[in-house]
Amino acid sequence: MCAYVEFKDVKKVYKTGEVEIHALRDVNFEIEKGEFCVIVGASGAGKTTILNILGGMDTLTSGSVKLAGEEISRLNKRQLTAYRRYDVGFVFQFYNLVQNLTALENVQIKNRITQHTDQQTILSWFERLGIADKVDSKVGLMSFGQQQRVAMMRALVQPFDFIVADEPISHLDDHNSDIMAQLMLEEAGKQGAAVVVTSIGKHMKIDYDRVVLL
Repeated sequence: MCAYVEFKDVKKVYKTGEVEIHALRDVNFEIEKGEFCVIVGASGAGKTTILNILGGMDTLTSGSVKLAGEEISRLNKRQLTAYRRYDVGFVFQFYNLVQNLTALENVQIKNRITQHTDQQTILSWFERLGIADKVDSKVGLMSFGQQQRVAMMRALVQPFDFIVADEPISHLDDHNSDIMAQLMLEEAGKQGAAVVVTSIGKHMKIDYDRVVLL
C-alpha cells in the first residue's frame, strides 16, 4: 500500500554559470492522507524547496514525488498549472498577495475559479481570525501578520488534496497562531487533506503526526 505523499530520493541542484548549488540531497519521506506534517531544519536546509516541489512551483533534478500514486514530478506545464489551481492550497512565505486589491478581493481571486466557498463562510473566517475590520482594506496597507491571515484564507477557499504552507504563522502571536492553525486543520479535515508546513510556532497547541528532519 503506497503512502498518500511519497518523496523519494529527491535531489535539487540549481546552476549559476558553472557553479552548482545542491538544495536537496536524496531526501526521502512519506505522508499519509489527513496527516499534519512539519518540516524542520536549519536555514538553507531546503525546507522551502521541498514545499515548492510538492506544490508544483518547482521541479526536481532527480528522484520522484507522488501524490495518491500519481507522479507529479513528471507533469508537464499545463498539467502543473491545473494541479496548482485545483489540488493544492499554497501559502507562500512572502504571501504573493495583490497589493492594490482589498483583503476580500485577494481571497476571492482563487474562489472565482473554483466557486467552492460561499462568501458568508469567507466573512466568518475574517471574523474568526480577528481581521473583520480589514475586509475592504488594501492589503498593501495591512501589517505582515494581517497579510499572513489573508494568504491562508486564500489557500483555504478552494478544494484541495493538501495544504502546503511556508512559515504560515511567522508574524503572528501565540493566540492568533493557534486560531489560524485550528482553522487550517479544520478545513483540511473536512476534505481529508494532508497539511505540510515549515517553521511553526513553539507554543502552538497542535500535535504533529509527522516530523521531517533535514
